[in-house]
Order: sequence, then structure tokens, then C-alpha cells
Amino acid sequence: MNLTFIIGSIVAWGMVLFGIISGGEEGPLASILVFTHLPSALIVVGGVFGVLIASFPMEVLKTVPKLVKIAVFPPKHKPKEYIDQIELFAQTARSKGLLALEDPANKCEDVFLKQAIMLVVDANDPDKVRAMLEDSIEFTTERHSVGISVCEKGMALGPAFGMIGTLIGLILMLVTLGNEGSDLGGSMAVALITTFYGSLLANVLFAPLGSALKNAHNKEVLCMQLVVEGVMSIAAGSNPRLIREKLEFMLAKSDVSKGKAAGTV
Repeated sequence: MNLTFIIGSIVAWGMVLFGIISGGEEGPLASILVFTHLPSALIVVGGVFGVLIASFPMEVLKTVPKLVKIAVFPPKHKPKEYIDQIELFAQTARSKGLLALEDPANKCEDVFLKQAIMLVVDANDPDKVRAMLEDSIEFTTERHSVGISVCEKGMALGPAFGMIGTLIGLILMLVTLGNEGSDLGGSMAVALITTFYGSLLANVLFAPLGSALKNAHNKEVLCMQLVVEGVMSIAAGSNPRLIREKLEFMLAKSDVSKGKAAGTV
């Protein structure tokens, strides 16, 4: 379970709700009702999801519930466990030969690692094996990028439809400007609610969801890269300890790269 995603989302939505409630003088329910406007919600929510439906094929849209599940319950890809497994495979191959890897490979839960080991056991050309495994990583990246692009599209559409709703509200307000008894304050508040809805949808829903999917993708790809380098080193007959040090270096380098990326504006 992705506790940071769950806790962060609860805190974000909770702080917004707290700000709404604490800012009113007529009680929590009255404050919430001020920010409740069905036409504005329909413009923003309906517009955003309508464009998302128009922008992606049904095959992609069907995966949206799965994307939410991945964000909340990401697949368990632990790089250090992969390094431990690969070192054990390397020790077995060094002492008993590559053919001895077939039985432990069949018991391996990770499909990619199993396939990589079996390709080596079958004595395939190392260059072709590496190319096949790297192609698999590229296909995985392309598949994941589609789901991430749904969130990125939603992030862009939220503020856009918020502005559209605001413009609609301002136009309607200007139309009634000369009418006797027109409520300019109330009309302006309604016009701004759509901007609020759009920003909320983009920054508190789609942004955390997209980030969670990217984190899950990066961790899976890292583990796949560890498998590629580890298995190819096993095929080359490298020392198990040397293989472990090489993979740990890759893991440390990946952590440094992520830190630099996080600090980039």
C-alpha cells in the first residue's frame, strides 16, 4: 500500500476542507454550501472527463480504475531483493553451470527475471538476449506512459475548464449588470468557483495520481535494468560478488539521479 499517496491525499483534501469551514462565519455547513455550485461542477468535472474520453481510445479509458489501484497499491518492486536473487543465481551458475538455473528460474515469481534467466539457459546469443530484454523495457515504458499521459492531460484540462467556467460566469454577470437588484458579489463568487474546482481537480487529484504512477514506473524499470545487467553478467561468467557490487552501484547512481531531478525546478 502506498501510504504516502493515501496520507498526502487525505491531508490535501482535509486542509482544503478545513480552510473552507474555518473561513466562514455562519457555520461549517453554510461555508460548504457557498462552495457548492452544481453548474460549475458540471462545467469543470464534466468538461474535463468529456475531453479525456474524446482524447483516448476506450482501451486506455478502461485501464483508469487499474491506474488508481496501482497508485494506491503499487506492485512490489524492491531493487535490493532483485540484487539478492541475482547474486544467488550467479552463485549457482558459477558452481553448477548455467543449466542449473532452469529449476530455480521456474520458481521465480517475477516474469521478466524468469524469462531473462531462461534466455541465458537456452544458450542464446548474448547480444540478441540483451536486445530482447531492452526492447521489453521500452515496451513497458511506452505502455506505462499512456496511463501517465491521462493524468497529465487531466492536470492541463482542470485549470482550462476552470477558466472557461469563470468566463461563462463573468459573461452572465455582465449581461445582468444593468438589471435592478442584480447581485454582483454573488455572481462574481459563482464565476470564481469554477476556477477553484479546476485547480482542485488538477492539483489535488490528477497531480498526485500522476506522480504515484511515475514513481511506480521508475521503480519497475530500475528493477528491470538490474535484471538485464545482472543476467548478462551471469552469462559472461562474472564473479557473483562483482555482479552484486555492479548492481548496487547502479542502485546508488539511480538514487542520486532521482535526488537531482527532485531538486530541479
